Amino acid sequence: MELSDVINSRRSIRKFREEDISADAILQLLEAARRAPSGSNLQPTRFIIAQSATAKEALGRSTPYKFIVKAPVVFVCCADLTVITTREHRIGELVKEGAFEGIDVDKNHPSITNSLTMDEEAVKAYLSMNVAIAIEHIVLKAVELGLGSCWIGRFDRNQVKEYLSLDDNIFPVMLLPVGHPDQSPNARPRIALDKLVLKTI
Repeated sequence: MELSDVINSRRSIRKFREEDISADAILQLLEAARRAPSGSNLQPTRFIIAQSATAKEALGRSTPYKFIVKAPVVFVCCADLTVITTREHRIGELVKEGAFEGIDVDKNHPSITNSLTMDEEAVKAYLSMNVAIAIEHIVLKAVELGLGSCWIGRFDRNQVKEYLSLDDNIFPVMLLPVGHPDQSPNARPRIALDKLVLKTI
């Protein structure tokens, strides 16, 4: 499929056929996530892959959206908060690879100096944004593979952390059920482009 076809045909899928996803397909989805960009190349995204009925039922109890239990796989998409401490090293890797070669960068700009003193909530927000990019890579790759998915942000994070015995440094960002669609939803309403673009200057 052309990328534009993938984007245009993507839908949030909330009904799944009783059909497993191959191990190869799961690897392709993970590889798509691994290729996602991240700020300072921090690569904070971590996954727990829930495939057993027991695990999916437990995750289902953390959210009002019980349809996730019917998906053959649920990705618990998390951010590793400790990666923020590797920023200097990661930027060094980028420099070594020539990412900034010939690029004009003001190293004294406040957005750079202030980012070194982010509080815990700011770190969570920043790294969650990066996880979201990786999730969307999975979402689009799933469409290419004939699969469907649905972002789930409304769930009890503490309950999920406890069930999965996650360390304090692992922050659950989203649940992403993925499977073979058992529905063909219509395109959802989208605002017009003149509403999307505030101004051109």
